[in-house]
Amino acid sequence: MIVLARHGETDDNRPPLRFQGQRDTPLNANGRAQAHELAERVATQEQPFAALWSSDLARARETAEIVGARVGLAPCLDPRLREGDRGSWEGRLFEDVQREEPEGWAAWRRAGEQFRFPGGESLVEQMERVTDALGDVTRAGELPALVVCHGGSIRVALCRTDRHGLDGFHERDVPNAALVRL
Repeated sequence: MIVLARHGETDDNRPPLRFQGQRDTPLNANGRAQAHELAERVATQEQPFAALWSSDLARARETAEIVGARVGLAPCLDPRLREGDRGSWEGRLFEDVQREEPEGWAAWRRAGEQFRFPGGESLVEQMERVTDALGDVTRAGELPALVVCHGGSIRVALCRTDRHGLDGFHERDVPNAALVRL
């Protein structure tokens, strides 16, 4: 069994929202508090985790380190668990992209297999990358495993087995510090 956890909050996750992508943004004070709360939830799970994996981006890595310190596990870092490469949209406010690139914004809101971030990664590429990483977590054999990553990475992992596929990408709400069972 694999359980996915989203990292704690960063300043980019607070309104006005920004496309974070693979920008290496740190947790803010609230995000650190969320990571500690997540660590407590993880520590009280009925079945303890045997392994802890994480994206190598700072916000996920710090969340995993906080959780790992509480449950006695060191995170194994895997860059394939990173958020999607948002290309030229990284660092931009959602509202600016919506206003300045309305056709691109509309395509993003439809998501699906055809969507690619301008100068970045497609959702299909992100899904394949994350799926490969999760397959390696399973093959490592230390289960159950907790994987700390990103909202988009969790969404594509869930879309992989959903009958709507990537068309349902935006239908999933994955708050900061959420636990999601695969």
